[in-house]
Amino acid sequence: MNFTNRTAIVTGAGQGIGFEICRQLAAGGARVILNDIDEAQAMKATETINRQYPGSTDPLPGDCSEMTVIDQMVQAAVQTTGQLDIVIANAGITLFGAFLNYPPEDFYKVMQVNLGGSFFLAQAAARLMRQQSSGGSILFMSSVTGHLAHKGLVAYGMSKAALEMLARNLVIELSEYNININSIAPGATLTERTTTDKSYEETWKKITPGGRPATVSDIAHAALFLVHEQSRHINGQRLVIDGGWTSVGIQPE
Repeated sequence: MNFTNRTAIVTGAGQGIGFEICRQLAAGGARVILNDIDEAQAMKATETINRQYPGSTDPLPGDCSEMTVIDQMVQAAVQTTGQLDIVIANAGITLFGAFLNYPPEDFYKVMQVNLGGSFFLAQAAARLMRQQSSGGSILFMSSVTGHLAHKGLVAYGMSKAALEMLARNLVIELSEYNININSIAPGATLTERTTTDKSYEETWKKITPGGRPATVSDIAHAALFLVHEQSRHINGQRLVIDGGWTSVGIQPE
């Protein structure tokens, strides 16, 4: 996809899905602000992409649930190219735990990052996009756990379902400024984090109708489709990318 003369912010992009989204945006000609809470990972990811697509990516490490970091990302886009066209709020955390003894500190951390970080990044970006005649595109990263219950992920699933409703609500708030906003809900995906579990791939092969978990490219292709200029009439929607898993809902052991 062609993203020439487009500037994007992607959070949680030091590895996994976020990194692949950045790489594909850079391949399409975009200028990318790459965020990750881990500074070393943010720098390494940026260097890797810039070796393949020189000058395409700028690192901005920090906790994207903090307002100072959100403001820094938006200002970095303005200072770099004078505009902000695409925001992909990919960052999120997963803290497993049974409902009956789930600690308050874990609950509020999940909400702060998954919901607060996405909400206030969208707010800051939309304020800038409102000033642009071209508007922009915003994408939230939901999850299949926002559609089907998953043991031990009650807080996480709750936060992801809320992001989809946020996207729908913002259609009323932002469409008049030529800003479209959507969400994608990945299913099981092979990343550096998930593959530390040696049984992960085999487990999801067995219970996914498509016969395999997703790759990061599967998710990134869908993300780029929704933030591309030719998809601007898609607004307030959610796209599930799970090989059919939510159609059957077989729980992993």
